[in-house]
Amino acid sequence: MPHIAFIGLGHMGGPMAANLLKAGHSLSVFDLVPAALEAAVALGATAAPNAVHAVSHADIVISMLPASQHVESLYLGEAALMQAIPGGALLLECSTISPDTARKVHAAAQKRGIAMLDAPVSGGTAGAAAGTLTFIVGGEAATLERARPVLEAMGKNLFHAGAAGAGQVAKIANNMLLAIHMIGTAEALNLGVANGIDPKVLSDIMRVSSGGNWSLEKYNPWPGVMDGVPASRDYAGGFGVDLMLKDLGLAMEAAQASRVATPLGSTARSLYALHSGQGSGQLDFSSIQQLIKRRG
Repeated sequence: MPHIAFIGLGHMGGPMAANLLKAGHSLSVFDLVPAALEAAVALGATAAPNAVHAVSHADIVISMLPASQHVESLYLGEAALMQAIPGGALLLECSTISPDTARKVHAAAQKRGIAMLDAPVSGGTAGAAAGTLTFIVGGEAATLERARPVLEAMGKNLFHAGAAGAGQVAKIANNMLLAIHMIGTAEALNLGVANGIDPKVLSDIMRVSSGGNWSLEKYNPWPGVMDGVPASRDYAGGFGVDLMLKDLGLAMEAAQASRVATPLGSTARSLYALHSGQGSGQLDFSSIQQLIKRRG
């Protein structure tokens, strides 16, 4: 099997790396958080002292980082990781970043003879742990076929969105919709509870009715309604408010650049910004339910 370097072992990257190890791959890993490195080493990975060392003998490089600036700094900035990746290697950049940043990294990879995909994911921390993520891929179709065995060790669905950067465009559009229907779900539940309906009963009704959506089916925001979701553990873990706010910012930047109206996306961004500003940035994004309840 090819040797893999994995950079970024946070809430998403850690479980993804774990699934690669379960599939029998050898991994060199790096993260700025010592505990994240230790967790991967306990599963059989080899800890590298820095990102350059991690990729120096890699056949495949995978990165999962918080934002565009981290990706650009890692590959194109002072770290200059692109220069350390062996020519002919495969780069899978799985962070959610701006399409422009993805295209810059693609161009730098092409100059070095490195095949690359921007391959952001959907499915959350539960999907990362279960190995059922959806990969939304931008890049050449042939490169996707080369990457397929590795991606399938971490995910269930692979979609080729188009050329370089297309994976990011599709991902930020998806996350804008996710934010919108999470807010709508929180508002509907708050309305029902304020008028005497049990939140679980209302959730069951809406889930199989015309208001049904992913938030109701997989990620209910009302505490105690659904087991195993952040709402039932004080909104700890999961996909953070600040990360959702970052993705909504990317969506608004893309909308402005293409002169596309996104009034609901803009409203969603404003609400998540307000929620973050009230000290909830590290909570799961479904905690928007708290903001809706306070404003009700």
